[in-house]
Amino acid sequence: MEQSFINELKAIVGEQYTLTDRESLAVYGYDSTPEIESRPGAVLLPASTGEVVRIMRLCHGAGVSVTPRGSGTNLSGGSLSVNAGVVVQTSRMNRIIEIDEENLTATVEPGVVTSALHREVESRGLFYPPDPGSMNISTMGGNVAENSGGLRGLKYGVTADYVMGLETVLADGDILKSGGKAVKDVAGYAINPLLVSSEGTLGLFTGITVKLIPGPQVKVTMLAHFPALQDAALAVSAIIAARVIPATLEILDRVTIKCVEEYAHVGLPLDVDAVLLIEVDGHPAVTAEEAAAVAEICTRHRCSFFQTAQNADEALKLTAARRTALSALARLKPTTILEDATVPRSCIAPMLQVIQDSARKYNVTIGTFGHAGDGNLHPTCLTDERDKDEIARAHAAFSEIFDAAIGMGGTITGEHGVGLAKKKYLPRLVGESGIRVMRGIKIAFDPKGILNPCKMF
Repeated sequence: MEQSFINELKAIVGEQYTLTDRESLAVYGYDSTPEIESRPGAVLLPASTGEVVRIMRLCHGAGVSVTPRGSGTNLSGGSLSVNAGVVVQTSRMNRIIEIDEENLTATVEPGVVTSALHREVESRGLFYPPDPGSMNISTMGGNVAENSGGLRGLKYGVTADYVMGLETVLADGDILKSGGKAVKDVAGYAINPLLVSSEGTLGLFTGITVKLIPGPQVKVTMLAHFPALQDAALAVSAIIAARVIPATLEILDRVTIKCVEEYAHVGLPLDVDAVLLIEVDGHPAVTAEEAAAVAEICTRHRCSFFQTAQNADEALKLTAARRTALSALARLKPTTILEDATVPRSCIAPMLQVIQDSARKYNVTIGTFGHAGDGNLHPTCLTDERDKDEIARAHAAFSEIFDAAIGMGGTITGEHGVGLAKKKYLPRLVGESGIRVMRGIKIAFDPKGILNPCKMF
């Protein structure tokens, strides 16, 4: 990258917030995706929409690529610059601009950490449900770009269900404002849903308005032990079929349970094939009925032990077991490949069987956990990228897993995005016509192709 161009970037954000030294670029050459390294030419930390506009106008004129980045928790290589372009890191744009209690909305900058928004709205008796596993690190801009889910997705939905308005800086530096605080808006094309999940390929978010809801009155947290994984999977389907929609319905298999218990010491059983973490919430009377129904269904499906948290501390301890799953698994081997094959909820049992069969067939270790209630499973391969044969076997296993998910009417990713890591699988899912339509949208927003290039396609 030419020094004269870097000097122009420094004039926008300041020398202190223009990173070009070797060490910084090495750090930003990675996100949370294994096996992928790609160093940018420069990293910028703007503090305002105006600075982002100026960055985009300069880069657009020079034909330099721009990749937005939050905390770098991306799991598909989506926050990496692939051609030594500019990374726009949003950590300085971290203001909660407004909590509007009349309209039940919050407006934030993209660098706001998700859990910080949770704490602020909950202090006012309100609720922002999306809770990705990385919520203590991940930022709202990244959540919107990837349409992040979370443990509460079954009942409350994902990020897209709460985005009401966006301020987006386009490739040429123009500002696009879409949506707002109005509950109903059918004027023209629905731009917000298009921008959500766009993985930084259509614009850079500088303002986000999300819907808030009243918090639940009570919550009951439960843990069910199952000697057989398939029984746990069938119990999930039975709970949904019984018209009980828990706030959380998570599964951990034997490999994951062992790793979590060794890591976090939360009292998980080591002699079972699976546990289900279940939370129901809402009105006290309804919640009590749903908790009883869940207990009965689990018992009917050969649950060996059923535990109900007696207080908030116990509940937090149980949910911590699920939230530490990835960290616990990652301790076992140097490389952790975390995927998120997603299937219709009725296909959880056969999908788990496919994962187990693929792991045995290719002789790799796969621990599975995830959002069983909405069909979003996280088969996680524990491997070592220095062992080329084992890595090849791991990818062969995942190829079969993704093909099986597609065959069941599912998808290759439920919340992690396509990015660099999964773009070879996307044509299998959407076909030639789907790719053609997506490319057309990309060209309409970004004819020069400078926004997060080489992602998805």
